[in-house]
Amino acid sequence: MTAPGQVGAHSAPVKAARRLSKRSFRSRERLFLAEGPQAVREALALPGTVLEVFATQDSAHRHPELGQAARDQDTTWHQVGTDVLASLAQTVTPQGVVAVCRFVDVPLDRALAGSPNLVALCAHVRDPGNAGTVIRCADAAGAGAVLLAGSSVDPYNGKCVRASAGSLFHLPVTTGPPVEEAVAAARAAGLAVVAADGSGATDLHEAESRGLLSGPTAWMFGNEAWGLPAEVAALADVVVRVPIYGRAESLNLATAAAVCLYASARIQAAR
Repeated sequence: MTAPGQVGAHSAPVKAARRLSKRSFRSRERLFLAEGPQAVREALALPGTVLEVFATQDSAHRHPELGQAARDQDTTWHQVGTDVLASLAQTVTPQGVVAVCRFVDVPLDRALAGSPNLVALCAHVRDPGNAGTVIRCADAAGAGAVLLAGSSVDPYNGKCVRASAGSLFHLPVTTGPPVEEAVAAARAAGLAVVAADGSGATDLHEAESRGLLSGPTAWMFGNEAWGLPAEVAALADVVVRVPIYGRAESLNLATAAAVCLYASARIQAAR
């Protein structure tokens, strides 16, 4: 039974929001769901992004700043029961609040318009958790943009949004350009294109010592399963590997991205 003041499971707003779990509906409406107080907080900090918020009474009491931010922007706030919230959330243990947000991606030329010193370029990265973590790492390293190129995952996939931990709302993200187009645009914006691949002839420390990372850099990361095909790696100015000193076969994509992005961030900060 729906408590007084609560929006029920069969109400129009809840049914419309629930459909956004499917990519086809997200693409048609250009809307997506952000789940959890951290993501909703960061979305609300970007004026005009959040259309409505669904929250349990308990979550509203624990995070009053979210309600205040919604009121400041005249954003619709729906109180819902835990069962309704669970039907909107995509996690086993929902955090009590979900927001309906407008798409935030930008065109390729706009993402690179500010002459960024550091960019993450994902070439056919398909795992949403990895893509979201790359966005988070790029944000933390001070990157100016993330380019999700080729057949890379939809950044509005629920797992990707959660893995970005709010960083999706912090820096320009472009989705969908062909890899060749993204590489050409990065180079035209004054960035050296450095591919990260385990088979690279140059290791990361050598790249640093030779000054290959001293200027504006676009790090290109490949698919989780097959890495960077030869024709894609050939688009880069240099192919760099992260050295493995122990017995691990390799680093996963998100970890390698963090290492590479921070290598550039450290050098650029020292300058």
